[in-house]
Amino acid sequence: MPTPESAPAAPRDDVHPTSHETIVVLDFGAQYAMLIARRVREANVYCELLPWDVDPQRARALTPRGVILSGGPASVYEPGAPHIPDWVWELEVPVLGICYGMQALARQLGGAVALSAVREYGPATVEHDGTSPLFHGLPRRLEVWMSHGDKVSGLPPGFRPVAQSEGSPVAAMEGPGGRYGLQFHPEVAHTPLGRELLRNFLYEVCGLRGDWTPGSFIDETVSAVRARVGEAGVVCALSGGVDSAVTAALIHRAVADRLVCVFVDNGLLRRGEREEVEQAFRRHMGIPLVAVDAAARFLDGLRGITDPERKRKVIGETFIRVFEETVAPMRGVEFLAQGTTYPDVVESAGVHGNATAVIKSHHNVGGLPERMHLKLVEPLRTLFKDEVRRVGLALGLPEDMVFRHPFPGPGLAVRVLGEASPERVEVAREADAIVMEEVRAAGLYGALWQTFAVLTNARSVGVMGDYRTYGHVIAVRAVTAEDAMTADWARLPHETLARIAQRIVNEVPGVNRVVYDITSKPPSTIEWE
Repeated sequence: MPTPESAPAAPRDDVHPTSHETIVVLDFGAQYAMLIARRVREANVYCELLPWDVDPQRARALTPRGVILSGGPASVYEPGAPHIPDWVWELEVPVLGICYGMQALARQLGGAVALSAVREYGPATVEHDGTSPLFHGLPRRLEVWMSHGDKVSGLPPGFRPVAQSEGSPVAAMEGPGGRYGLQFHPEVAHTPLGRELLRNFLYEVCGLRGDWTPGSFIDETVSAVRARVGEAGVVCALSGGVDSAVTAALIHRAVADRLVCVFVDNGLLRRGEREEVEQAFRRHMGIPLVAVDAAARFLDGLRGITDPERKRKVIGETFIRVFEETVAPMRGVEFLAQGTTYPDVVESAGVHGNATAVIKSHHNVGGLPERMHLKLVEPLRTLFKDEVRRVGLALGLPEDMVFRHPFPGPGLAVRVLGEASPERVEVAREADAIVMEEVRAAGLYGALWQTFAVLTNARSVGVMGDYRTYGHVIAVRAVTAEDAMTADWARLPHETLARIAQRIVNEVPGVNRVVYDITSKPPSTIEWE
């Protein structure tokens, strides 16, 4: 069952479902480490991403049924290179090494690793011999994604090769005690059958049954929240996004009318957002909601400010003051619920730090917990975004709320480059509404992670109605992603882009040019500020 935990500034309630079958993913510095964890969760198996040098007690406390070793940028034969800790062997559970993880496995068990004469970066074809449970039910030839310059040049005692590629005589290996290695990356989309291969490790090798489901999460979380909160009241800051909505629905199921949700209209919302949130929570969900109109206060505070970080700080500080004033008269409120998710935890302090003691500065309540001295309840801290959405659907939340595109905490202020004056914010709001309408009309909304308009600080010469104009430039951004840690620009149909540009120029006063952002993350970020 989930167990409560505390941080110095504001006590937290973290969900650690150790009663579930658990896999530990050890991170050796791989860019794909979190993606491995996502794939395991997608197979209905709970897992946690831990650093390779994690405190052994922390790892053992999870009672893992298997360990997956990630890739990494180092070479295993370099001095000081990360290594597999002793506790992994002491657990006597199946181990799967991926790329660097395979090489570390080979070297530490008595094999050899050397610089490869043929480096493999990108697509490759692997052929397996049909004898390993890792490849159960898969075709003999697989298209995979390679990314390595080293190779296993000598197998450890008792190991045998079970797959090979043109550049890797040992593209996969199998050894005693359920120890396996893959030179390629099954977790990435460029390995089409990689999910099935990882499922084989979980189910065929580790013998798991897959008990990590939205229903089990809801039941356990509701029980944990009730035990944690007791008879106290809880306040939840709503942002309009799926994370805070699911948090509110979970807490409401646990404490009923002792939950009060606060929605602050900061004047930086999308068109119709306040009305949508009020309708969803009051009419459809039956959750008490306090809506605060603080638009003038936020916009006044932003006057003359152009630096994006300063804008964020002003918005965060103003939110704190408004929230404090709203919550102060409420009696019996001892807990603050917020929608922190697992990527927030990992990105805030990294798996190498104490993530339980850190809140991301851009989270929907920013620095609020330390100032408020409320105890925190964060029921989503172990979930990825796709899991949050699955839980939201299981709780009965409307689909348009569950699958709504993410929206930054500072709102349109970071989609207006330069000063976020009321007039410029309105330009961005109207352009954004047109983008959303056209994307929905084209049936593309569900295929995109995020799409929006940005009011740039550039001006452009144009001709409208035989008159010379000097107007604003709007940039349109649309991306596809799985978790927003990486994202690719969306290849929107030209007809859709043309319709968006035509409508924005015709319908949004002062705009005479529209451009489309075709950069991915990295090197850029999704938002412009």
